[in-house]
Amino acid sequence: MRVYLIGAEGQIARSLRELAAENRDLVIGWGARPNLDIQQPDLVYRTLADFSPDLVINPAAYTAVDQAETEPELAFAINEKGAGIVAAAAHALNAPIVHLSTDYVFDGKKGTRYVETDAVAPQCVYGRSKLAGERAVATANRRHIILRTSWIYAPFGGNFVRTILRLALERDRLRVVDDQIGCPTYAPDVANAILAIARKIGATGWQARYNGVTHLAGPDEVTWCAFARRILQASETKRNHFVAVDAITSADYPTPAKRPTNSRLCCDRLESVFEVRLPRLEVSLQRCIQRLFNEPSDPGKNLS
Repeated sequence: MRVYLIGAEGQIARSLRELAAENRDLVIGWGARPNLDIQQPDLVYRTLADFSPDLVINPAAYTAVDQAETEPELAFAINEKGAGIVAAAAHALNAPIVHLSTDYVFDGKKGTRYVETDAVAPQCVYGRSKLAGERAVATANRRHIILRTSWIYAPFGGNFVRTILRLALERDRLRVVDDQIGCPTYAPDVANAILAIARKIGATGWQARYNGVTHLAGPDEVTWCAFARRILQASETKRNHFVAVDAITSADYPTPAKRPTNSRLCCDRLESVFEVRLPRLEVSLQRCIQRLFNEPSDPGKNLS
């Protein structure tokens, strides 16, 4: 099966590229800026046509959540227009598309986990641009799988785990928001799930039940404060001093973009349709931390 990946250095794209070398049954190509600009339809089509994919995966996105509040045009150009261009090119080549989206399409007011059919109501520019991207993809390519994920972390890129560990090397006390709850999701787990979905499509051919939105997130739910404590607990043998974590409210830590207070995603459809379930947080978090501290002579090197 030939799979083409849009992007290179994002947390999910990089995880997919790492897995490519381990999965000889899949031929995986990839392209990223400046050689591949998803805002240029002709370039996207030519690149995909040259590779002739059976499936296209697009995790590329504008992800600067707070910066998007002052750059809405750019956010929409990438997350809506660019997403639609990639989906249309895949459709023209008779290839289904797997597109990555976000929990930020919800307003966070629901008291339980969100299911795929819940009403969407994004509260920030980033969320609105990603929702517009979902709709652009669905319009451009009838064979689409839109994977909404949340609270992505990895041993690389900008994410909460790396930030907490870096701050723990510098401080004895941290203040972390405790009134937002979600499901931390390890990028390599997402990559493994996507490749499992790709294999299923390759084995069965496209089926109508694959079509639409599917939630893809870790099974454990925590607040940011609880997550910070789990990170520090999992890495305590790597540090030489205790770091306290104080719980604060979102009002104590204002940001330009409004975040959902509830980012929990129900992933029952992921398991029932694609037979995929992600590992528990304690397992994936330990894998992440082991990679980050794989150079004991300089434990802070991978956190800068």
